[in-house]
Amino acid sequence: MKVILLGATGMVGQGALRECLRDERVSDVLVIGRTELGVEHAKLRQIVAPDLAELMTRTDVVNELSGYDACFFCLGVSSAGMTEEAYRRITYDLTLTVARALSGRNPGLRFVYVSGQGTDSTEQGRSMWARVKGRTENRLLELPMDTYLFRPGYIQPMHGVRSRTRLYRALYTVAAPLYPLLRRLAPNQVTTTETLGRAMIAVTAAGAPRPHLGTREINAAAAGG
Repeated sequence: MKVILLGATGMVGQGALRECLRDERVSDVLVIGRTELGVEHAKLRQIVAPDLAELMTRTDVVNELSGYDACFFCLGVSSAGMTEEAYRRITYDLTLTVARALSGRNPGLRFVYVSGQGTDSTEQGRSMWARVKGRTENRLLELPMDTYLFRPGYIQPMHGVRSRTRLYRALYTVAAPLYPLLRRLAPNQVTTTETLGRAMIAVTAAGAPRPHLGTREINAAAAGG
């Protein structure tokens, strides 16, 4: 399968990229992002641009985005300290811009969107981030493609994957020795970057019974695929 990956420098995206490069079912990975990865691999190709929304308006670039089986959209930001308008531009506007461009050129595309536990599908709740994520999910489901919405809870980084946020890095370092205990006590609330990446590939290969996948379903997809 051929995969387009956005957000490859983030924690979830790093995990997805690692699994794509390791999995024999994935033949090609196109990473689209703002910065070079500093990674070389026979499967890997990169398109680097400071403005991803503007990039999707360029005919020369968009014409290269045909013939892909899946898009793993791992790009996202924390809503902390952001206005709803600023958060919406990244979380909603950019996601839909990319999805519309890809769905129009790739019949049968499977679009995996990493959302989050607590996302508000009604778009009416008090939590700003949950409303915006819910609106994004709902509009993605209206596009002519197979959309899968991953809503993980706690994610433990594995195999050298690191958060770009210093505070989160410190918290994950502290939590790492406790992860086996967390997995035993709450197996349906915790997952890892490795498991998320494997689940994305498994869902692309075989689909899933329904579009929304919480931690339980994510872990099951990875185990079954």
